[in-house]
Amino acid sequence: MSDKKRRAVVIFNLGGPDQTRAIQPFLFNLFYDRAIIDYPNPIRWIIAKIIAGRRAPIARQIYDRIGGGSPIVHETRQQATTLQDQLNRQSDEWDHQVVVSMRYWHPFAAEAAQSVADYGPDEIVLLPLFPQYSVTTTKTGFAAWDRAVESIGLKVPTRRISSYPAQDGWVKAQCDLIQPALQDASVPLRVLFSAHGLPKKTVKAGDPYPDHVAIGAQAIADRLALSQNEWVICYQSRVGPMEWIGPSLDDELNRAAGDGVGVVIVPISFVSEHSETLVELDMDYQLIADKLGITIYRRIPVVGVSKPFIEGLAEMVMTSKSDNGSETGLI
Repeated sequence: MSDKKRRAVVIFNLGGPDQTRAIQPFLFNLFYDRAIIDYPNPIRWIIAKIIAGRRAPIARQIYDRIGGGSPIVHETRQQATTLQDQLNRQSDEWDHQVVVSMRYWHPFAAEAAQSVADYGPDEIVLLPLFPQYSVTTTKTGFAAWDRAVESIGLKVPTRRISSYPAQDGWVKAQCDLIQPALQDASVPLRVLFSAHGLPKKTVKAGDPYPDHVAIGAQAIADRLALSQNEWVICYQSRVGPMEWIGPSLDDELNRAAGDGVGVVIVPISFVSEHSETLVELDMDYQLIADKLGITIYRRIPVVGVSKPFIEGLAEMVMTSKSDNGSETGLI
C-alpha cells in the first residue's frame, strides 16, 4: 500500500450536449443558472424553459454540423488524464487523481464530488479550465461544487485556483501554436484574439473577465513581439437582445478587409474545442471572411493537451497557495 498522500484535482468546464437529445436539457440548465439569468423562481424557471425550447432547433443545426454533439467532455477527459500523468510523474509525495466537473451537463459537480469522496483525498485542488475569471464561468462552477460537497458531507482541505490569464505555460502554449501561422503570408497579418462575449451589464457589475482577456492577450503579444497594430481583442458568440462587450469579431473582420490584411484568429478564452470554435470560427466566420475578400484566414487550434499548457496547470496545482478554502487569484 502506498504511503503517498492523496490529492484530488477537480478540473471545471461548462460542458456540452453529448448527443442530440441532450441539447434542450443542456440549454435549460444553462439558462436556469442564476449567474446567467438573475431572476427569482418561478420566473427564472419559466424563462429558461422558453429560451431552451426556442433555441434547441437552432442548436441542433449547429451540433449536426460537427456530428450531433459537443466534443468538450471527450477533450476535457483527455486533459484530465494527461494532467494526472504529469502530476504523478512530478511528485514523490502525492498521488493525484484528476476528476472532471461540468456545469451544465454530465459529469455534473455532484458526480465529480462523489468520485472525489470515493478516492478519499487528503487535499482537493479546484482548477477551472477558464484562464480568465468570470462570474458566468468560474464562480458558478465553484458554487455548484460547494453545493455538491455539502450535500454529501465531504469536508477536505481545499485550494481554489481562480484565474491564470498570463500563466507562463498557457502563454507559451498559445505562442507555440500562433508562431507558425504568422509565417509565409502574401499580405500583412493581424492577430485577432477572439474571446467568448459577455453582456455589458455583467462587466459593469464588476466582472474582471475583459481585464483578464486583455492581460493574457498582452502577454502573448509581448512574447511574440507583435507591434500594437498587429493584434486586437474582439468577442464572439453574442446571444439575445442585450448589449454585449466589444468590438465584435464581425467588426474586426470588416476592419481587416478594409485595411487589406489577413487574419490569424486565436480563440483566447477556449482551451478545448467547442461549437464556438468548430462551427463559428471554422465555418461561419471563414465564410464571412471569404465574402469580405480577406485572402488569409487562419484559425489557431486550442491549447488542448499541449505540453506547455499541461505543465503550466501542473505547476499551479503543485505550487499555488495552500490555505484551506482560499482562492489563488490573478496570476
